[in-house]
Amino acid sequence: MPKIYAQSAQAKQALKLVTELQNRFVTKLETASTALKLPQKFQAVEWQRDEGTHGGGIRFETADGLMIGRGSVNVSQVHYDENPDKKLGSATAISTIIHPNHPLAPSVHIHISWTEMKSGHGYWRMMADLNPANEDPKATALFLSTLQQAAPKQFDEAKAQGERYFYIPALKRHRGVAHFYLESYATDNAEDDFNLAQSVGETAIDTYVNILQASLTDAREATATEIQAQSDYHTLYFFQVLTLDRGTTTGLLVHNQNDVGILGSLPAMLDKTLLQSWKERLETPQDLLLQSLLDALPNSPHVRIDEAAKAKLAQAVRVFYQQYPDAINMQASGHITPPTVKNHS
Repeated sequence: MPKIYAQSAQAKQALKLVTELQNRFVTKLETASTALKLPQKFQAVEWQRDEGTHGGGIRFETADGLMIGRGSVNVSQVHYDENPDKKLGSATAISTIIHPNHPLAPSVHIHISWTEMKSGHGYWRMMADLNPANEDPKATALFLSTLQQAAPKQFDEAKAQGERYFYIPALKRHRGVAHFYLESYATDNAEDDFNLAQSVGETAIDTYVNILQASLTDAREATATEIQAQSDYHTLYFFQVLTLDRGTTTGLLVHNQNDVGILGSLPAMLDKTLLQSWKERLETPQDLLLQSLLDALPNSPHVRIDEAAKAKLAQAVRVFYQQYPDAINMQASGHITPPTVKNHS
């Protein structure tokens, strides 16, 4: 059956925004790939929540191309309009991750979402972070400066929240080099809040595509050290997403109808030996979570993260938090921790 979307005016407006951002990003990435003579297309994949009764989404994904190793631009809207027992009215989001092939081209993560409770209260979540394996300081400065222009009043707070959220205590380092994160953002002016979300989303997309294109224009061949740095970084990215990233975990715990889409942020390959070496740095029970993830992966030093692996990883995460529900408190947070799983209960 066709998807049924949320009926509130703000949810409809949010869905229009994230869909426009999705089209903007996919179009710009495909255009850049053509200009760079590395042509690559995204394919649309639809999914439904409860056979469309509670919404669903569409993601544009690409893999193993000339420019991008893994890429996902996912838009979703889940709602409970007809269920009076749910406190949550709707959740509307774009969540996207791009992992280019070339070790000198940075990855990016962008997330813009609107959550609306049936009480009428709603809030935005805005995230943008640049994730290079081999940092170009000029690209880092450009990413941060353009976001500061997009959100001048909120930038300092967003940068501080992002640096807290993307810090990995066990490794004593961050995931990424430029972080912007506003959680549960809402003021008394709904129009201004919407405009801010639009500005942050458009700016992050446009700036990243410019950085990507610049990094690949006449790009030199990567050195062995740079190639190894990319492998190590992709492993770190996997580690952070599946042991600390609250958005990924809550998405998997709320439902199992879009596991491949939710884990679209994972890179194509990782170093399992390096990943295993980090287990001893984790506190219990997070060390048990990492072991469950390791057990779900193929028994090979260099592991390819395909759809079959994603399905096993998603199930491993769910089983772990069923056994250790309080371990969710060990996940990353900004200055505010929204009760996302509870909202869906």
